[in-house]
Amino acid sequence: MEGLLNGVHLNGVHYTHTMASRGHSADDVARAALRILDDHGLPDLTMRRLATALDVQPSALYWHFPNKQTLLAELSNRIVGRMASGPVSDLSHEARSLRDALLAYRDAAEVVSSTLAMGLGSSLARDRLAEAVTAQGFDADTARRAATTVLHFVLGFVWHEQQRFHYDSAGVRGVDSGIAGALADDDFAFGLDLIAQGLRARGRV
Repeated sequence: MEGLLNGVHLNGVHYTHTMASRGHSADDVARAALRILDDHGLPDLTMRRLATALDVQPSALYWHFPNKQTLLAELSNRIVGRMASGPVSDLSHEARSLRDALLAYRDAAEVVSSTLAMGLGSSLARDRLAEAVTAQGFDADTARRAATTVLHFVLGFVWHEQQRFHYDSAGVRGVDSGIAGALADDDFAFGLDLIAQGLRARGRV
C-alpha cells in the first residue's frame, strides 16, 4: 500500500495514479527535480512540471515530499553533499569545495540559501567550515560565527555568478565571459583571504 493513491481523496479530489505502479522512489523524484533545476532553472521547477516528467499526478509527489520546501531541502542536501570528500581540510579548501558544489547545478546557490533561511536542509557545509576553523585553534563560538560568515560569503558570491551565467545565456553580455571568469576567481580568493586575515587578527584562544 505504500505510495498508493488509488481510492485516496486529497483536498476533495479523487486520484487514481500511483507512484508505486510506475516504480518511482523518493530518489527518483529528487533526481528528476535536479534535472529540471539544471536544465530549466529554479523558477521552472514546479511540482506540476516534475509530475509531468515522472508521468504521475502532482498529488503523487507528496507521498515522498509533503511540500515543495522539503523537496528543495532534499535537493540542497544533495548539492551540498558534493563537497564532502574525506577529512576536513583548511578553510580555503572547504570554501572552494562548497563553491564548486554549488556551481555544479543551475541556481544551486539560491536553492541552498533559501533552504537554510527556512531552517531546513543539512548543516554539512557549516559543520565542515566550522571544523576547519576549529583546527586552526579557535574556540567553538568563533568557529561557528566564522563558518556562518564564510557560508554566507560563498552563497552570495555564487548566487551572483549564476545570475551572470543567466545573462550570458540570454545574450546580455557586458564583460567578456573569459575575463569575467578570471575576475570571479580572483575576487573569490580575495574575499576568502580577507576573512582569513580577520580571523588571524582576532587571535586564537
